[in-house]
Amino acid sequence: MGTPGFAVPTLIALIESEHDVVSVVTKPDTPKGRGRRVIPPPIKTLAIDHNIPVLQPEKIKTEEFHNELKVYNPDIICVAAYGKILPKNILGLPPNGCINVHGSLLPKYRGAAPVNWAIIRGEEITGITTMMMDEGMDTGDILLQREVKIEVEDDAESLSEKLSIVGAELLIETIRLQTQGMLPRIPQDHSKATYAPMLKKEDGMIDWRKSSEDINNLIRGTLPWPGAYTTIYGKNLKLHQAKISSGKGNPGEVMVSESGTLRVATGDGALDIREIQMEGAKKLPIQAFLTGRKIPEGTILGK
Repeated sequence: MGTPGFAVPTLIALIESEHDVVSVVTKPDTPKGRGRRVIPPPIKTLAIDHNIPVLQPEKIKTEEFHNELKVYNPDIICVAAYGKILPKNILGLPPNGCINVHGSLLPKYRGAAPVNWAIIRGEEITGITTMMMDEGMDTGDILLQREVKIEVEDDAESLSEKLSIVGAELLIETIRLQTQGMLPRIPQDHSKATYAPMLKKEDGMIDWRKSSEDINNLIRGTLPWPGAYTTIYGKNLKLHQAKISSGKGNPGEVMVSESGTLRVATGDGALDIREIQMEGAKKLPIQAFLTGRKIPEGTILGK
């Protein structure tokens, strides 16, 4: 069970293993882009390429879907970023349980967006947890964990890609230990739990009173959606990449706007904006952006 690109390495690893993938469950196809073209989830495309039956239920808490899944008589259900909480009747269906590949070191960052929030909150280390699923939100017993360093150049896309590869490897190791009867199960310490809820559009709004590091983490952590944004002349201005700089000014003030440099004051210093996108336009390197559009020094962003 999986939906986005994060789940692809896990399915590839299962296909290439000695195990038999009897079915793939994913979310329904969704319309995307300005043309609203219906796009299948990446997992569906991969499954079809390998002649694996695909199930795309609108709702999973139905007797109809339970019976449909039951036909495949699964020994184990592997879950990677599927996006829905499994009901009790599905959790109890496979004799070896439902194992989830989660993009954090549980019990930290339970929820839908652990990769994003780890960056936004300035973590230096994250990782992958394989977990025996229960009816809660990422509350089941920890099976295996592996740490992954968050590099300063990582954004949510690059970190998610790294974690997805580690997750695939860890799942295969988890199943191997389970078949040998050597798989550990460690109950989570719920008192240490933190949460990573699904991102909302407003989560990307920049508060220039915050530190340069906090704002840069927000830019890195909200890619590709919702993106970190501010406003100028009544329009949204999305920031795709920045670098911590120095200087002093009123938060949000454009301090330098010349020669390919757009420096904006923060609560404790400044940021140099490297990639930028005006509402309704395409993303541009800052030099190209400033060539076509002037932002006078002294302009206050976010007003």
